[in-house]
Amino acid sequence: SQASFEEDSQKEPAVGHWKTLMPSKGSKEEPETGCQDAGGADETQSTEQLNVSRLRSSSVEIREKGSEFLKEELHKAQKELKLKDKECERLSKVREQLEQELEELTASLFEEAHKMVREANTKQAASEKQLREARGKIDMLQAEVTALKTLVITSTPSSPNRELHPQLQSPSKTVFRKGHGRNKSTSSAMVSAASQNVAPEPVSHERKEVDSILFAEFQAWKESPTLDKSCSFLDRIYREDVGPCLDFTKQELSELVRVAVEQNTLTIEPVASQMLPVVKVSAEECGGPKKCALSGLPRTCKHRIMLGDSGNYYYISPSCRARITAVCNFFTYIRYIQQGLVRQDVELMYWEVMRLRREMSLAKLGFYPSEM
Repeated sequence: SQASFEEDSQKEPAVGHWKTLMPSKGSKEEPETGCQDAGGADETQSTEQLNVSRLRSSSVEIREKGSEFLKEELHKAQKELKLKDKECERLSKVREQLEQELEELTASLFEEAHKMVREANTKQAASEKQLREARGKIDMLQAEVTALKTLVITSTPSSPNRELHPQLQSPSKTVFRKGHGRNKSTSSAMVSAASQNVAPEPVSHERKEVDSILFAEFQAWKESPTLDKSCSFLDRIYREDVGPCLDFTKQELSELVRVAVEQNTLTIEPVASQMLPVVKVSAEECGGPKKCALSGLPRTCKHRIMLGDSGNYYYISPSCRARITAVCNFFTYIRYIQQGLVRQDVELMYWEVMRLRREMSLAKLGFYPSEM
């Protein structure tokens, strides 16, 4: 195409010269017209060929340029398409990540909601249990107050109540006191008021001496009272008193009783004469009105126990009841000390603990009040 273009540029003056051969007005060269026409036809034919070749070369050039342009556009479109594909892929990943985070958030919210519901149910159950325990303690305290009032009312100068006057007991008869040291001052005050006009009777003084080792262990426990039996004070009492006192023939039931006493979930109630045994386990395990469930011996059972909220009742003999009651009294008193409800001198609290230990020892040996 470049050769054609140079060839056309070289022949450009001839074409211009042919254009100047046009006849002008008054020209004297008319006889040469025929020759010039023959030469002009040849030149016109060559010019047309040159024009055709030029057009062909131009069309080829345009086609090549158009092809290059289309290739460039196609390349650009492909690049843009790749960029859009990458952007779509990135947006898809972002969407998947957001969906996953949304699912995790929803799952965590549901889990948190279920956890809150479980905690609320647990707290409600614990509150209801504490309410039942509080009501049981209130009933127990009311019964103790009623019994104390009855004892005080029945004590007169002419016939004093021997429960309130231990010095009137015969030396061969041992009577257990009910309750703990918290009623001691009230009972003493009422007794003194009731017996102002009575001549003082001889009192058998009991000599006591503080054991330095036991007192030191109690003092160390009193500084930070706890129910953990790993401390030296409670460890000794468990080994010497609580363990032997709650060691019954039925070992498995004895362990359940010990745990219930420690957790303060044991209930003792009297058995009415017309009441039939209501149990959920075998009669051999629970005993009956004529058979003790702890010792397995044929005994008249006036009381029965329930361990926690199990709903199972176990009939117990008076001796077993005395042993369980002695241990319960001990644990009740040390719980009062732990809660700060006992406002006494350390030595007075120590002797009260020793008295409760003596009651456990006597109950273990088989001694119990006749009214049991």
